[in-house]
Amino acid sequence: MTLILPHIDRLTPYALGDLPPEGSGAIKLNQNESPYPPSPLVLEALRTLGEEELRRYPDARCAQLRAALSRLHGVKDEQVFCGNGSSEIISLVIKGFIGPNRRLALPDPSFSLYHTVAASYQASSIAVPTRSDFTVDTELLMNSGADTIVLVNPNAPTGHLLPLEEVERLVSRFPGLVVIDEAYIDFADPGATAIPLVDRYPNAIVVRTFSKAYALCGARVGYCVAAEPLIAALEKSKDIYNINAISRKLAVAALEDCEYTERTVALVKATRDTFIAELQSLGFDVIPSQTNFVLCTPPAGAGKPDARQWYRKLLERNIYVRHFEHPRLADKLRISIGTDEEMAAVTAVLRGLLA
Repeated sequence: MTLILPHIDRLTPYALGDLPPEGSGAIKLNQNESPYPPSPLVLEALRTLGEEELRRYPDARCAQLRAALSRLHGVKDEQVFCGNGSSEIISLVIKGFIGPNRRLALPDPSFSLYHTVAASYQASSIAVPTRSDFTVDTELLMNSGADTIVLVNPNAPTGHLLPLEEVERLVSRFPGLVVIDEAYIDFADPGATAIPLVDRYPNAIVVRTFSKAYALCGARVGYCVAAEPLIAALEKSKDIYNINAISRKLAVAALEDCEYTERTVALVKATRDTFIAELQSLGFDVIPSQTNFVLCTPPAGAGKPDARQWYRKLLERNIYVRHFEHPRLADKLRISIGTDEEMAAVTAVLRGLLA
């Protein structure tokens, strides 16, 4: 007799990027992390943690952080939910709004964690193919037969952004829940966020994270904005103390330094555009990116390595990028954007390997 539920036993875990050995000096460009440290205000908040913040239970409703986020986005506190990274919110959405024997649809390729979590709750997930250029076909999504649609926007791992008017068209026409995952929205063109839609459409939920633009991957803080009934349902579904006192304090401090965030995001975007131009000059085909990473196809031809070989050759040189086995991605590499110095080093290695 097995003690493990059959659907869990069959589950394939979500594949994470490789971690370089500690102290290896690797150029780590495989998990879309910020190349810059968090705001000095965050580091100061970390230094000034008191013993009581560790000894006492944290505020279960995360009121201070919710208030800061509601001010930032011009919504009510009751429209904001805070989670242990956006990954917890993804799990709670599927647990509370989809559940067993119902279906969610998302573009393919996209963030595969949604498929993994859906399977863990015995929900079905439908992979709706993107077009040949990897843009999202909203008509196919709406006609997929799903109860819920997930839209990662900008999409990962392609970097494509669906314009806001297309997002609204989808939300307004689809009768079920529409989850808009905006993990990378800070790196997109201004005005792209779907948060303004939540006041007009009670079926929209916008998911955000502190991991990317705020450089707080290790703190694990995410949030979402939606109509009050959806937020209330998430509150009922979560663990009691889902964000620890330390992470909450760091996230609040990060929000107090918008100027720093805007500056580091601008640096990443400038580096991204320079790196894309460099890749193209080397013969790489690069998908236009509105994120802090690029998805590119190495130049093909007799005697030239394929994407998997490129991945291994870079790894041998202590450069960590991502290679996916997905049929439409197997000939591509996803490379996170680091500092100017890191990207220059990567470009030099690529140029040397081509030579």
